[in-house]
Amino acid sequence: MNERVINVAQVEQLVKAPPGDRIKIKLRKGNIEVEIESPIDRVAEVVAKVAEGLAVTSGAGTANRVQQRRPGAITCRGLIGDLWRDGWFSQPRGLSEVVEELSRRGYNYNSTAVSHSLADLVRGGLLTRVGTPRTYRYVQKRPP
Repeated sequence: MNERVINVAQVEQLVKAPPGDRIKIKLRKGNIEVEIESPIDRVAEVVAKVAEGLAVTSGAGTANRVQQRRPGAITCRGLIGDLWRDGWFSQPRGLSEVVEELSRRGYNYNSTAVSHSLADLVRGGLLTRVGTPRTYRYVQKRPP
């Protein structure tokens, strides 16, 4: 397969090519790679839409949400509070599920830190826990 990496200026030159020509483009953002085949006269439009989708999928949307959070939300307790505000605790969740969701969102805390933060939020009245020790399930006490 004949592959080459081109920059934006080269893409602009290709856009001036005859409208019937097609082009294949590979875009990579983090661990996500997308291959696009498009008519050359629509390449800028298609690449812009795909890049926007990659930004949301790869976590750039998460980075934007981090900037919008209140100060101090990057603590474990603040992040769990964000889960509560998102309605994630509308159904009972176990400690391991909370740790996994934080990890999925890009924050890796050990289960002890998460457990302490959950206990703080139970005392604060945001969450309640059901079950017995070592099998607690956490659920929102009141809506966000």
